[in-house]
Amino acid sequence: MRKAHGLLHPYFLLCMLKRTQIMKKTKVAVAVLLIVAAIAGTAWWQISQASNIPEGISRSNGRIEAERISVATKLAGRVAEVLVSEGDWVEAGQMIARMDTADLDAKLHQAQAAVQQAKQQKLQAEAVLRQHRAELITAEAEFARVEELASKGFNSQSRLDTQRTVLASAQAAVAASEAGIPLADATIAAAEAVVEGIQSQIDDSSLRAPRAGRVQYVLKHVGEVVAAGSSIVTLTDLSDMYMTVFLPSAAAGRLAMGAEARIILDAIPEYVIPATVTFVASTAQFTPKSVETSEERDQLMFRVKLTIAPELLADYLDRARAGVPGVGYVLVDQSVAWPPELAVRLPE
Repeated sequence: MRKAHGLLHPYFLLCMLKRTQIMKKTKVAVAVLLIVAAIAGTAWWQISQASNIPEGISRSNGRIEAERISVATKLAGRVAEVLVSEGDWVEAGQMIARMDTADLDAKLHQAQAAVQQAKQQKLQAEAVLRQHRAELITAEAEFARVEELASKGFNSQSRLDTQRTVLASAQAAVAASEAGIPLADATIAAAEAVVEGIQSQIDDSSLRAPRAGRVQYVLKHVGEVVAAGSSIVTLTDLSDMYMTVFLPSAAAGRLAMGAEARIILDAIPEYVIPATVTFVASTAQFTPKSVETSEERDQLMFRVKLTIAPELLADYLDRARAGVPGVGYVLVDQSVAWPPELAVRLPE
């Protein structure tokens, strides 16, 4: 007599478990075969492409890179406003973000008041100078009269000496007042310099894009307190894009600056992008500890930079993407012509 329903029979459960395990193994095997087929297909494509390359053209894998620009704050403070979002296109000089300047604004008002105070002090010094010059004119005239009368015997020598002292005092007062004018000018200049310094800090609190580009990351947000030098936004300069490849010493040693190059990206293999060699490393990047044989020297790899022309990039800014992998081809022998499969082909 059955103790359990047929669907719950142990033998039935065991069969179902084995079937599930077999199905899982089959799926894994199929997935492995698909991956192997994809790798084999990619390898076959690369080998077939490489086999069609004539002597004098070297190839290497690489990745499209673009210059990254960090828009950072010069001063510590609180982020008051972020005016861009990730993916936005910004022009050179466009406002990116603003820092809170309440403290700087108060210091600026104080410094501007100090400038006005210094200017008023100069006006006061100029008025005192005019007064002392008038007193000097009177003292000079009085001294001349006393001296003339003393020469004729109508005034005593003591009166003449007294008037001479008054004249000397008036001359000293004028000299002191005249010296106060440059001092007032210097005080005004110092106060104005303080204003310019604070205004410069306020201007630095308005973060602008140094070059045109696309916003890659927004690293800080409104209300965050950041240290001096902290990056607020990162831009990608799409007008300066290039691919870095590594070529063996046999190719790098013959490569000339300005040599023609071609780039084919994995994402758009139907297009061939023209480029130019703008940098060849002067030292090898992968160097064995001891280089003695020609086989070891062949292992030396030199970094080469293939730059896409900015005027070409200007026509495809909406399609330009950094980080896309591909293959770079370099014309090592200038007498060799590009094969048809590497003729320039660009999207319309």
